[in-house]
Amino acid sequence: MGGSAGAVDYPRTLAEFNAWFPDEAACLAYLARLRWPDGFACPHCAATRAWQLARRRKLRCAGCRREISITAQTVFADSHLPLMTWFAAAWYVTSQKPGASALGLQRVLGLGSYRTAWAMLHKLRRAMVRAGRDQLAGEIEVDETTIGASQPGSLGRGTFASEAIVAIAVEALPRGTCGRVRLARIPDCSKPVLTGFVAGAAAPGAVIYTDHWLGYSGLAEAGFLHQATSIAASGDPAHVAMPRVHRVSSLLKRWLLGTHQGATRPHQLDFYLDEFTFRFNRRRSRHRGLLFHRLLEQAVEADHVPIRDLIGGRP
Repeated sequence: MGGSAGAVDYPRTLAEFNAWFPDEAACLAYLARLRWPDGFACPHCAATRAWQLARRRKLRCAGCRREISITAQTVFADSHLPLMTWFAAAWYVTSQKPGASALGLQRVLGLGSYRTAWAMLHKLRRAMVRAGRDQLAGEIEVDETTIGASQPGSLGRGTFASEAIVAIAVEALPRGTCGRVRLARIPDCSKPVLTGFVAGAAAPGAVIYTDHWLGYSGLAEAGFLHQATSIAASGDPAHVAMPRVHRVSSLLKRWLLGTHQGATRPHQLDFYLDEFTFRFNRRRSRHRGLLFHRLLEQAVEADHVPIRDLIGGRP
């Protein structure tokens, strides 16, 4: 179970990527190192030695002689596509700053169908947010925005029949700078929903800046230092009173319209929000290859999702 990467964790350039992953064996070895970063450990007998079976995505344990799949319980499970194709897709998606559409991925990789490219992207999106990730901390701006077509005559935070409501939390760093973000599609802007969103996104004791919407009135009771600003009374427009959260909202909508042509459906929106969060929180990475590495690192920990569940999305 040796590797082509040596002591380096990820390729920095396309030339390095091509040199690292010339065949399926190199891709399998890389996945095995990501899955067992401290060395192989058999889940059945805890033996630490194994060898790779020829032309198969499995290892044979030297202790109990059982076969252990390298790709089982990952986003690559049950996929008939070569791992080289998966790696190329992950590299393309992470190396393009605005991301990639399914049609663009199909063309670049020469895939036989749009459906295949769409499924690959959605499986990779499900690996972009880590379970148990750190909560936001310090000072945080929170607001909501809507994605989709507005109903004629609908104003304020009412019921949006043809829109999705997205809650946004962004760390407020000095000089108007944005830190990390958290996004979530929410059913409404009620007090229980907004309090629950903030409680999931922010660490207890954080300072939360919002407008005067009553839906945020439960934050102090939930353990946060709540600073509510009346936009009307301040005399400043909303994007001046809370610049960071409105900047994130603008970037999100521009990304959905630009890269994805505004074609995201409400039941799939959660996973596009995950991708936006993944990209935004790593926007200062010096090497795009680090994003590729992080995506594969999380892909070996993410659960396999059947195609029927990909299509169904999340109600």
